Amino acid sequence: MAWHRSRPKGDGESCDRSARRVRKMRGVGKAYGAISIVNAISTGCGAALGINLQTEAHVELTFDDSVVLEINGVRSEPQLAEAVVKVFAQRLGLPVRGCKVATKSDIPVAVGLKSSSSAAVAIAKAFLNAVGKKLPDDEFLGLVAEASIMSGTSITGALDDAAACMLGGVVVTNNHERRILKRGSVESGLTAVIIVPPGKTYTKEFRRELLEPVRELAFVAFNLAYEGHYWRAMTLNGLIHSAALGLPTQPALQALRAGALAAGLSGTGPAVAAVCRRENVEKVSKAFQAFEGRVIKCPVLHSPVEEET
Repeated sequence: MAWHRSRPKGDGESCDRSARRVRKMRGVGKAYGAISIVNAISTGCGAALGINLQTEAHVELTFDDSVVLEINGVRSEPQLAEAVVKVFAQRLGLPVRGCKVATKSDIPVAVGLKSSSSAAVAIAKAFLNAVGKKLPDDEFLGLVAEASIMSGTSITGALDDAAACMLGGVVVTNNHERRILKRGSVESGLTAVIIVPPGKTYTKEFRRELLEPVRELAFVAFNLAYEGHYWRAMTLNGLIHSAALGLPTQPALQALRAGALAAGLSGTGPAVAAVCRRENVEKVSKAFQAFEGRVIKCPVLHSPVEEET
């Protein structure tokens, strides 16, 4: 005889409601990578350009007190994810304490290509997706900056980097005041050619005083960017920061000789980025191949994209 367990009336509806609640506790968010036009560390004012490297974050809210982070399948230190969850939960008045966060990214870590800013934006977007909330772009990015400082992954909050990772195009910012001063576009069809040498640079270990001698020149680069002279700004910024940090300038100079519109150190390096038109991409790539490191090519996000957060 076959036995059948009868289900109490109403259980199906209850299970369906529970399932819907569980689904709402999971969210997905995406962000881009970026390269420096002007490093903001010495002045608090910066500019960045979005590039089509990507980070995808999956967030699952839990009922415990811990934040667990996996990056590309590897268990990692959760400080940034913890800070993002804490800052956004407090802003929304939510009693969220724990979550599982998994990110996948093709952005190299700790080389100046804004991997932390991209991760922070993606995790924050995934968190908002999980709780079914939205925030205006300026408020969202201000909270990301707060979380970045709290976690120690940024000195200034890196509003320029986070905004470029989220919005694409060129973003010019005052990081101290957490204000986007300008969003701009560059010509379409450009490619970022990037050389990533061995070695990494971690914000927590960075000596800010190394950049003090070039602070006034960094303001010159920033003013160029604000006026729309993005390629002059990027090249000047890269040269002065490479000199200040004792990093080689030859990769950028060789890229310029090969036809790059601009080339220079991104962030505090060691990656050097060049922006090229289509006809010069292979020439610049070949120029970079004369130096030790991996060469990456990816499209420039030439114009701002509209985001809903």
